[in-house]
Amino acid sequence: MSLRHPIKRLRSARASWSGKQMQRAYAISTSDTTLQSWPHQPQFGNIHDDQVARLAAQPLHPLTLADLVRHGRPPLSTEALFSSANFTLSLLPIRLAHRIQSLRNLPFIVVSNPHIAQIYNNYVHSLSTLLPYQERRISNLDDEIQFTEVMADLVQTHSNTIPILARGFLECRKYISSGNVTRFLDEHLRARIGTRLIAEQHIALHLSSQPHNSGAVTPQEHDQSSYVGVIDTALRPADIVLQCEGFVGEICELKYGVRPAVVINGQPDTRMTHVPRHLEYIITELLKNAFRATVESGKEREPIEVTIAAAPDDEYIAPLATNAFDGNSHAPVRSSTPGVTIRFRDRGGGISPQVLPSIWAYSFTTFADEISADIGINSNSGNGNADALNAISGAGGNSSSLAGLGYGLPLGRAYAEYFGGGIQVQSLWGWGTDVYLKLKGLGK
Repeated sequence: MSLRHPIKRLRSARASWSGKQMQRAYAISTSDTTLQSWPHQPQFGNIHDDQVARLAAQPLHPLTLADLVRHGRPPLSTEALFSSANFTLSLLPIRLAHRIQSLRNLPFIVVSNPHIAQIYNNYVHSLSTLLPYQERRISNLDDEIQFTEVMADLVQTHSNTIPILARGFLECRKYISSGNVTRFLDEHLRARIGTRLIAEQHIALHLSSQPHNSGAVTPQEHDQSSYVGVIDTALRPADIVLQCEGFVGEICELKYGVRPAVVINGQPDTRMTHVPRHLEYIITELLKNAFRATVESGKEREPIEVTIAAAPDDEYIAPLATNAFDGNSHAPVRSSTPGVTIRFRDRGGGISPQVLPSIWAYSFTTFADEISADIGINSNSGNGNADALNAISGAGGNSSSLAGLGYGLPLGRAYAEYFGGGIQVQSLWGWGTDVYLKLKGLGK
């Protein structure tokens, strides 16, 4: 029996696979001893198909920053802590079920890849640990502590989801188009932002609340903190820029032997409510690109200019782009929500007109040869040049590589857009690039 026949049949199966259908098809496809089986095929035993279908049929709750701070500033009372836990529980199972259903909608041969199957199994595992809590409300400290441990397990389980997915899609590029990979990753990235943020917010509130601290943290210390869980209500973007500039500058100096200066001007004392970790990723990515372009164009003596401007409270700044893939994952921003715009200006020669339309695609990168060498892929193979999936799946493998550092501009834009902001790139080819990062806060 030829190897290509069962694979061809599996590639044509794209309609929503149920767990039993996937299991049956997998058994058929691997029945021939000449077909090498994947070592981590999807698991199906923990959740019934009707449970996934019922949850996936429910709409996603539009998540806002106001939702995440609605329970008050720590330390929370016991009742507020229970409210946070139950709010978290009302959102996460639905979000996990949507991800499971989305993975099932991929061609089965793609889901059977060991890396993508691992992610599928992780989502099934996480949903199975949450379903017992859906039968009742969390109303005592023992249940809340156990639930928070489940949240910690969920965050840890999915900490490397995107690099693993990218590696899987890289291996399956013969069986799925780059356009479908881009759509799936963009939707998955945006959904993952909300899911992880919901879980981490409750964990942070749990750890900083009185019932579990036994007086370890005094009320006075809480009063001095601007944090509500993982959200900083007095975030100063200039501080994040300085922090990221130091990190990116060290890598740049290690790789190239030089580092451009960064000059911050405008309104550096501006403060807003936002998630510091999100802003750190976005700014790191934008500075990384600016540093690389500046040094490689021989303009390392020219400073990178970062201008911070706060919009008036009554001025509405529309998002620069809309998310066509996961419209329910975040809510519209009220016009009274204050905005902050940060401009990154470099003299790195700009972006060529041929490259500019492709900078937001996961199937594109300008670092093909470098990344291919890092992860052992021939960029001249029949599959075409190495793409952004290489950068994602190779992230962390070479800490001195600017190209393989992160997930690229698409993920940075996803973080910015999640709460109503956006990123806009304006290139002056032959001179330099201006990148405008718009952020929306919470309001007063």
